[in-house]
Amino acid sequence: MWLRLLVSAALLTVLVTKIDFGGFVPDHHTNGTWAFLVAGVGLMAGSFVLAAWRWQRVLAVFGHSVRLRTLTKHYLAGQFVGNPLPSTVGGDVLRVSRSSADIGNTTDAFAAVILERLTGFVVLPVLVAAGFVAMPGLLDESRSLVAVLVAVATLVVLGGILFLAGHPRAAGRFADHDNWMRAIGAVHVGVDRLRRSPRDAVMILLAALAYQLVVVGSVYCAFHVVDVRIPNASVLAYVPAVAMVQVIPITIGGLGVREGMLAFLFHPLGVPTGRAVAVGLLWYGMTLLVSLLGAPAFAVGHRRSRTGGRPEVTPEASPAVAPAGARPGSGDR
Repeated sequence: MWLRLLVSAALLTVLVTKIDFGGFVPDHHTNGTWAFLVAGVGLMAGSFVLAAWRWQRVLAVFGHSVRLRTLTKHYLAGQFVGNPLPSTVGGDVLRVSRSSADIGNTTDAFAAVILERLTGFVVLPVLVAAGFVAMPGLLDESRSLVAVLVAVATLVVLGGILFLAGHPRAAGRFADHDNWMRAIGAVHVGVDRLRRSPRDAVMILLAALAYQLVVVGSVYCAFHVVDVRIPNASVLAYVPAVAMVQVIPITIGGLGVREGMLAFLFHPLGVPTGRAVAVGLLWYGMTLLVSLLGAPAFAVGHRRSRTGGRPEVTPEASPAVAPAGARPGSGDR
């Protein structure tokens, strides 16, 4: 954590030296400014609900049914742990813990969170491509190549992960293990089921697409809050690329990386470094603000409900899609 704090501080220090503070924020605030700020926070809050819906669809692939309201509370609690609290334990750990109490299966809960995260890295490169299709002239900017390379690299890494996760001799060989490595096998089971059920895969990707589009919409509002006017297609092309880079675990919450990437990509479009940094901090600030809604859910804890958390179908009850060689009842471990 201290190393990541140091990197964040170093990157932000470099950016601060390049900021003209006279133009850091607009001199005059209008009703439209506040409207965009409220809209940005509202969209960020809505994205959390969509992320919970995406998570719900992934859990359904494993045969578990959990209410959206319950998963939204878990997601908010996880965001509270992962954002405002200076914790070295990610919010995903909390989500696995609490959802496992709902479905009675820790390995499925772990695999569902992993797969839910991976769907974002399918959709984000698609959004980058959509932005360039909507405005082909962006490709004439030399720095656009960085966004394209980020998208391509993400797809290559994702392809390698999915290949290993879906191969029976890679992640699949852990499906029968009785120790913690069984969780890796559960990811294999999820990938295998998605491959056999294209309809479920499409639904999950649509949920992921809706989530990422709403996040991009929130950042679009942040640009208007600081009075930056740029082509809408550039937001669609560049913001997802920034979102992919900021998850690299070298800083706290992407601080410094996110702001630096925004300044780098949008400078050729006439966006001053100060305004780009302000957009990045607003993006982070809106996320932090909405994450605070998870404080009560985190503080109160979670007790499995009698109706909302009971799985409708257990993995063992679906032999048609069970992995070869799986032992009956082993999924309860």
